[in-house]
Amino acid sequence: MDKKDISLNISLVVPVFNESDTVGVFIDKIEDLFKSETLISIEFIFVNDGSTDNTLEQLLEYQKGKHHLKIIDLSRNFGKEAALTAGLQAATGDVIVPIDVDLQDPPEVIFDMVAKWREGYEVVLGRRVNRDSDSWAKRSSANWFYRIHNKISDPKLPENVGDFRLMGRKVVEALNKLPESRRFMKGLFAWVGFRTDHVEYARAERVAGETKFSGWRLWNFALEGITSFSTDPLRIWTYLGVLVSLCSFVFAVIIVLKVLLLGTDVPGYASLMVAITFLGGLQLIGIGVLGEYLGRAYIESKRRPIFLVRHVYEPEI
Repeated sequence: MDKKDISLNISLVVPVFNESDTVGVFIDKIEDLFKSETLISIEFIFVNDGSTDNTLEQLLEYQKGKHHLKIIDLSRNFGKEAALTAGLQAATGDVIVPIDVDLQDPPEVIFDMVAKWREGYEVVLGRRVNRDSDSWAKRSSANWFYRIHNKISDPKLPENVGDFRLMGRKVVEALNKLPESRRFMKGLFAWVGFRTDHVEYARAERVAGETKFSGWRLWNFALEGITSFSTDPLRIWTYLGVLVSLCSFVFAVIIVLKVLLLGTDVPGYASLMVAITFLGGLQLIGIGVLGEYLGRAYIESKRRPIFLVRHVYEPEI
């Protein structure tokens, strides 16, 4: 049967952390948007990532009388990547769409994604045509991250694409087979591949609440992404060590020649301190880079679960 003629069940995977101001607006928006669709049904998969406000209570209130809203309550805050993984594992739809509850990614775009899926694409990315809702610092750091990551890592990340995308059932099943516990989902999405296209949209302002990603968290997130899919930062220190050694050798030869041929004194305390502190700094940075990779291996070796579920609130039938 042609994909254009079949009914479609869409699972919306929505990680939430202290989003009591937005969950109601989000649910009402989605239900209003899809209420007239006869070939599309919606399944909400909310993952409460250890919220400390009344997000869970609000979700439970909205769940009453609804057969399509499932809530996964994690035992604590595990982070968005873990919450997203929990949602993907629980989703039962023909296609799955991770989406943020703040409505910065407009749900109207899902119709365009479905149209692409019906054409035969297995992954349809939501690509932002502008980032006007982000601060200058966030836009600049995001651009630099994509440039650096895509130069040294494989696979490449599509620029200006977040978690908002449509994925077929086969894609999600492949993602669920990946065993690592330290997960950089954007990289994993790209790694599994499959036939991919994109739709473009303008990113809106948050409907309510505040972002949970501070500059420090974004910096650590970028480090996680680079060290998850590239060993080039380790290789760089090999080349840098060779370069510094060559420079030191050349400098030593110059000093010896000056002393033997010109009788020039050996440089004194100031130059010695500069050399020691410079090399010491390089060594500490190198140890830090090594530590990033060693830390990842240490965490992975424990084989702890990605998340723990406190309770699953099934929808009412």
